[in-house]
Amino acid sequence: MTSARSPLLVVGIGADGWPGLDAARRAVVESADVLLGGERHLAMVPVDVPAERVPWPSPLRDGLPDLVSGFEGRRVVALASGDPLVSGIGTTLVGLLGADAVEVLPGVSSVALARARMRWSAESSDVVTVVGRDVHRLVTAFAPGARLLVLCSDASTPAAVAALLASHGYGMSTLTALTDLGAETESRTEGVATTWTDDVGALTVLAVEVRDAGARALPLVPGLPDDAFEHDGQVTKRDVRASALARLAPTPGALLWDVGAGAGSVSVEWARTHPRCRAVAVERDAERAERIVRNTRTLGVPEVQVVTGAAPDALADLDTPDAVFVGGGATVRGVLDACWGALRPGGRLVVHGVTLETEQLLVAWHAEHGGELVRLLVETAAPLGSFTSWTPARAVTQWSVVKEGRA
Repeated sequence: MTSARSPLLVVGIGADGWPGLDAARRAVVESADVLLGGERHLAMVPVDVPAERVPWPSPLRDGLPDLVSGFEGRRVVALASGDPLVSGIGTTLVGLLGADAVEVLPGVSSVALARARMRWSAESSDVVTVVGRDVHRLVTAFAPGARLLVLCSDASTPAAVAALLASHGYGMSTLTALTDLGAETESRTEGVATTWTDDVGALTVLAVEVRDAGARALPLVPGLPDDAFEHDGQVTKRDVRASALARLAPTPGALLWDVGAGAGSVSVEWARTHPRCRAVAVERDAERAERIVRNTRTLGVPEVQVVTGAAPDALADLDTPDAVFVGGGATVRGVLDACWGALRPGGRLVVHGVTLETEQLLVAWHAEHGGELVRLLVETAAPLGSFTSWTPARAVTQWSVVKEGRA
């Protein structure tokens, strides 16, 4: 290898095992001093390959760096499924050890095999993984006519996906479980979400054709109806929420603090804009915090972190945010100072207020830091006797600002 220190070589091996490896990947495995991998992968290598076989440490993230450093000077090869960078161990290894310390020799991914079996192109289908993750993250991908390839966590995943589809009004969706792709034991099981009862193997890719059976399709753009959220009245209303998110400007991988989260509507909508958007909802009321957790699952973003506690103290140990929304409690001593101090340079802060006291505070912060100060007045047509009239909602003062400096 070109680097002074030989990288960890990661070899992708399919369900067809050793016979499915090409000559180049076989040669790498045969030349290894140490083979790392799960028991299933290690058992695929013939007994006459002399390398020391070491299973992955548990927990992996805590034990792997020390394990690898203990093999200094030896040729270490890790075995992984298919393409190790498609929801595989390769991504974890690069994250733990760094890109320069890892070299990947991929096999054919389960995604490629599944698309081949279904005759689905990359342009006509989406890949969603629930490997080690909450199955509710699939909800954001549910839409009439969508084609999904679900990378399953284990044999229970297809039934969980079927139940989730049915609960969201997509019970007529068709499911095809593709198990042990590429192996002699490869199998195919088909069914419909509402009647799915089949048991499948652990190594399954689930192909889903989403069909509408009276479902309420929810868009990914901000501004979900208020009744899409479970709430007790403490929810940032639809129109002002959309305005806030336009100014918070979610981007892939960015982190939002949603302070005084109420029903968690802003953090939920932030996370729904892209799978890599991250959010922390901070709510002092324990009952509301539990309600936020339910909203994150129902609306497909279970990775949103919910912190039960009062700002500013509850903000102390959180990761540095790219954006902060303060929907309640702005007048509490220290809250805006803590949010502003934590926000990275180039980050966005949006604060809402409905009281004169909060408005006066926002006017002062606007005078000091600049930004945009807006009053949002929304009126809704509603019956007035036998006529229709406008019913105004409480006006919201919105201050938004970008923190100066380089990101």
